[in-house]
Amino acid sequence: MILYRFLSGPDDSSFCHKVSLALSKGWDLYGSPTYAYDQASGTMRCGQAVVKTVEGKTYDPNMKLGEQ
Repeated sequence: MILYRFLSGPDDSSFCHKVSLALSKGWDLYGSPTYAYDQASGTMRCGQAVVKTVEGKTYDPNMKLGEQ
């Protein structure tokens, strides 16, 4: 099964650490990162999609993707 996650966060080092943690757990970057202004908070936000192939499991909408 292939899992998909979209990581997002503020434009600071915490976002880079979030993506780096996912990569260290076997997730792969998927597509280009995004960058947008969040008018509600007055800050820039980043986003990056990641995917991971997991063998021997069946998708369940209740699974915690970050724990895979």
